[in-house]
Amino acid sequence: MHAASKPLKVSALSDLKLVKREIEARIRQRDQQARATQRTTSEKDLFIRAAGAVQPLPDKRTALLKKEPPAPRPMQCQQDDKAILIEAISNEFDVSTLLDVDELLSFRRPGIGPDVIRKLRRGDWSIQRQLDLHGLRRDEAREQLSFFIHEAHKHGIRCVRVVHGKGLGSAGKTPVLKIRVQSWLVQKQEVLAFVQAKPADGGAGALMVLLAASRG
Repeated sequence: MHAASKPLKVSALSDLKLVKREIEARIRQRDQQARATQRTTSEKDLFIRAAGAVQPLPDKRTALLKKEPPAPRPMQCQQDDKAILIEAISNEFDVSTLLDVDELLSFRRPGIGPDVIRKLRRGDWSIQRQLDLHGLRRDEAREQLSFFIHEAHKHGIRCVRVVHGKGLGSAGKTPVLKIRVQSWLVQKQEVLAFVQAKPADGGAGALMVLLAASRG
């Protein structure tokens, strides 16, 4: 907006020519301003059409700080932990000396009373997790069992079922995996006791395992 033009005063006929020239000058000035404005707008439109939408450049004075992701745990550490868990249970351990001699072989750690075995057999503890070792090779089964017990205990699980099968498909119908599983479980400090499962829970092909309470 331009400031309002001052009114033209005509005091005599001789001033009419001056007034006329002043009016013409003002008209020319307005035309020039209009053309300049139109030219500027046209040039701006042409630039936008040619260059596309323009985004303002970021302020270099402002620092964009990215959140650093948590440092990945070294793969070697995980492999070492895995090796420790596997090596913690041996295939050469003789479990027979630690099993109670009854028709349904059971185990309870020193300090665990016989009532715990009775309650475990009755199903007083509900099964919270299960591991099925059917079809696994010995080393695979040992690894799976070790991690299963470790993770269950870490998460506060108290009672689990481990299915090892009855060994009907093995040579000589000997329940090799069943004996191995018993041996491995005895070597896991998280295991307080275990008994053969009830018929409805797998019978001679599974074990009910009681785990110690997690300190975490």
